[in-house]
Amino acid sequence: IIELLANKTQNSVIKALDRLERKIGVKNFREEFKTITTDNGSEFLDYERIEKSYTGSKKKRTTQYFANAYSSWQRGSNENQNKLIRRFLKKGSSFKDLIREEVKEIERWMNNYPRKMFGFKSPNEVYEEKLVKLA
Repeated sequence: IIELLANKTQNSVIKALDRLERKIGVKNFREEFKTITTDNGSEFLDYERIEKSYTGSKKKRTTQYFANAYSSWQRGSNENQNKLIRRFLKKGSSFKDLIREEVKEIERWMNNYPRKMFGFKSPNEVYEEKLVKLA
């Protein structure tokens, strides 16, 4: 899931998480995002609001962990996804004129791209198989 943020602030991160939690549902969010590992950017410092559900429930929506500085391997999956995104948005390029539809097109491409780790199935195929098993 790729979200285009209005800016690089704590409030933008919280709003994006709240939107996603509303969209997929509180229970599904807790199941799909048991933990979130972030870098130490200032936009991720408000861990209490990141972990807290928009519903105000005392039960956390997720648990946030911070990776150690200069330890990108602690966020390996994230770094691999960033590499795929960089096929479309080169490092150093401005996101100022980027629109949500462009971001969602990149997301669709990534979710339909076959992965060795999934036996050359796409993430969408693996997710659909999971949903069928749950039904």
